[in-house]
Amino acid sequence: MTKVFSTVSKLRVGYDTEEVDDFFDHAREVYEGSATEPLTSRDIQTCAFDLTRGGYSTAEVDAALARLESAFVARQRYEFTLARGSDAWMADLAERAQSLYGRLARPAGDRFARAERGEPAYDTDDVDDLCDRLVTYFDRTAAISAHDVRSAVFRRRKGRGGYAEAPVDAFFARAVEVLLGVE
Repeated sequence: MTKVFSTVSKLRVGYDTEEVDDFFDHAREVYEGSATEPLTSRDIQTCAFDLTRGGYSTAEVDAALARLESAFVARQRYEFTLARGSDAWMADLAERAQSLYGRLARPAGDRFARAERGEPAYDTDDVDDLCDRLVTYFDRTAAISAHDVRSAVFRRRKGRGGYAEAPVDAFFARAVEVLLGVE
């Protein structure tokens, strides 16, 4: 098999080449219909690879994962609208977007659970700023893309000084799904 991604030097770490190759081979088989195991956009979004010296460039693989996720969402949209119509697709998206509003309506600083003492956390202001951008998007007054959300970087905090990472990550993963469904 030809390597699709660049590797980093043996002094740096990148994604395990075998894991990445296996994942992308499987994704291609699923997309082409030759594999029976399901693979969803959420599976793509949450996949993780071990880091090894001399592995694949993480930036290249992450960019390819973003494109792959977009392709899977586009196919899902096509199949859904073929079966149920574009109005049903938009209604489904609106319902998923509505599920985000409960958290977005909370006051800044209280949108997510705080991290436990000593645990890594995200800066509350950074997370709340991205939430505010989503609110203005859903109110149709500002643009934001799945890429904007996916590539957001939050400053690091420790413990009670920031939001717990897992709920923030899960929330923005759902937001990306909604945004990709519209794009």
